[in-house]
Amino acid sequence: MTPAVDQARKAGIAHRIHEYSHDPANESYGLEAAEKLGLDPAQVFKTLVVSLDGKALAVGIVPVVGKLNLKQIAKAAGAKKAAMADPVEVERVTGYVLGGVSPLGQKKRLKTFIDDSAAVLDTIHVSAGRRGLEIELSPQDLARLTSGVFAPIAG
Repeated sequence: MTPAVDQARKAGIAHRIHEYSHDPANESYGLEAAEKLGLDPAQVFKTLVVSLDGKALAVGIVPVVGKLNLKQIAKAAGAKKAAMADPVEVERVTGYVLGGVSPLGQKKRLKTFIDDSAAVLDTIHVSAGRRGLEIELSPQDLARLTSGVFAPIAG
């Protein structure tokens, strides 16, 4: 399957895989997933990679209906500044293509921050490692598998 799905299976956590036909013309991957799978967009989260102080990379997981607040993720990470990471570097470090970056099963484990809106949900959906593939799991399991921290990072 994908490294993300493999990680969830090996950890023995409860999860479900949802697959849909991705339209290459659609650039809003998360909203497309919500629409095609008939999901509440507030339960579908996108995985974004940022550069902290121009050095280390970190992952921000936010609802597809929101935006990542760069000041808030920098604060959560103890950095002065955050900027969106270079797409080529994101693909190289995570092992995933843009639009299919999963917080799970990345080549190099990055510091991970999950928007605190996820903490109150029973399950959330994140990319399972390729466009058109989502994994549904509890936010607490996601935090445990990624060593993620809940923080108010969505704007």
